[in-house]
Amino acid sequence: MGSAMSANLVEAGFEVHGYDIVAARRSAFKRAGGKPARSAAAVVRKAPIVITSLPSASALHSVCEEISAKDRIVVETSTLQIEDKVKARDALKRKRITLLDCPLSGTGAQARVKDLVVYGSGDRRAFESIRPVLGGFSRASYYLGAFGNGSRMKFVANLLVAIHNVSAAEAFVLGMKAGLDPQTIFKVIADGAGTSRMFQVRGPQMVKGRYDEATMKVEVWQKDMKIIGEFAAALGVPAPLFNASAAIYNAAIAQGHAKHDTASVCAVLESMARLRPRLRR
Repeated sequence: MGSAMSANLVEAGFEVHGYDIVAARRSAFKRAGGKPARSAAAVVRKAPIVITSLPSASALHSVCEEISAKDRIVVETSTLQIEDKVKARDALKRKRITLLDCPLSGTGAQARVKDLVVYGSGDRRAFESIRPVLGGFSRASYYLGAFGNGSRMKFVANLLVAIHNVSAAEAFVLGMKAGLDPQTIFKVIADGAGTSRMFQVRGPQMVKGRYDEATMKVEVWQKDMKIIGEFAAALGVPAPLFNASAAIYNAAIAQGHAKHDTASVCAVLESMARLRPRLRR
């Protein structure tokens, strides 16, 4: 996600400094026109607007401890517990750094073509000042008010993603079990009332039965599933379809798809339906 966002920012004409803990990623960033730094702190010293895309709360807190340049705006795009983002916001505020809660809707593949939506929350003046930067890597951005509302909206969005991804797989398996060609299923359903964004985005992988080029790995998605489940439970909101989908993602992990794309839930349902294994293209 971060590499795609930075490449689009470079293409949009921004001077982009960046850091990744993996040296190969820094080299790829340089080839894409970026300016790799030796640390997160070095990035913040160079850039008045900083975008973080991180895999865990511990990574966010580590970055917050490391950076210290004043009068910066940090655009936090990760999907994490709101409590962790509040802790990070308060830690940076003491350093005169403003943290915005701005999770993203979209996959890594969508990020490459600027098909992302930003759910922004926090200090409104700071958010409005960074809109030109957001436009460099996204197709739309929404200001949602108080800090944390961006994450709340992301949880709503990801609940739908979880369900729609499994429902797309379920539809493919039903059609294939009935003797329909998967490519035909995709072409016809994508043009009708039964389609969804997840059907359109992950359908091509389900058609091919190939999930190794992951835009969202199942093992990473499990982190998001846990956050959404805990969020709904804390509010006392029933989520029967979401909970039903969780069992399919767990089965994907058990069947060896941890590092595959979440579209691999189709393979899980194919196995459950006792479909003959397909020749992978």
